Amino acid sequence: MSDAVEALTSLVAGGGVVVLSGAGLSTESGIPDYRGPSGAARRHTPMTFQAFTREPDARRRYWARSHLGWRTIARAAPNDGHRAVARLQQAGLFGGIITQNVDGLHTAAGATEVIELHGRLDEVTCLDCGNATGRDELHRRLSEANPGFDAAVAHVNPDGDVDLPDEAAAGFRTVDCAVCGTGMLKPDVVFFGETVPAARVADCFALVEGARALLVLGSSLTVMSGRRFVLRAAKHGIPVGIVNQGATRGDGYATLRVDAPLGATLSAVAARLAAAPAPV
Repeated sequence: MSDAVEALTSLVAGGGVVVLSGAGLSTESGIPDYRGPSGAARRHTPMTFQAFTREPDARRRYWARSHLGWRTIARAAPNDGHRAVARLQQAGLFGGIITQNVDGLHTAAGATEVIELHGRLDEVTCLDCGNATGRDELHRRLSEANPGFDAAVAHVNPDGDVDLPDEAAAGFRTVDCAVCGTGMLKPDVVFFGETVPAARVADCFALVEGARALLVLGSSLTVMSGRRFVLRAAKHGIPVGIVNQGATRGDGYATLRVDAPLGATLSAVAARLAAAPAPV
């Protein structure tokens, strides 16, 4: 791994690096990814915005699964990779951070200027009145509405959803907005079938176009939501580094490709560079 650390250190040392992170960065925090070494295929189709808003049964199944999964997300803590990213940012080597993750662990590790591309799972919004509440409060209300509800969870997805048979969710009771009384509650994350707010995407493109280099951490870049930033960097001649366990759909655009555990690799880079003077 020493060669990989040396190459990555050289990329980061010049500063002006924008980070694009994915689910692979959070696996060491106990949140499995979809496609990496710790990942597993879903047994059910991811929830779409259309199904969530139009089908009460689909919405009930979603909240039953997510209610169980929240226990894993809520107790997850930043790992060595998140902490190394924050240290390198504080040293002036990393600029903004674009994350595809909804777990909030970059911010918990002390990072700033984080654009959460797909939102945050710990925030809930009423689709009728717009009131925002914390997920812990909703978890309490759902627990009170469903005393004794529990089920064995074999797998938790990065979005906090779990694999749960439909029959196990039968009878689960959802709750409405506590402010307006009737509004539909939705986690403040982008579902399949939704689009990331245009202003948020524009901010991400601006970050990438102003970067000296783009560093992808823990993303297979399978979906265009993240891959478009690699394509934009390549279009503008901005070097792209990728650290991920397993192949990615951005490998053909990478000037540096590292296949190694993120926590140990980033920590080694941070140990060499975090104390160095910020580039002028």
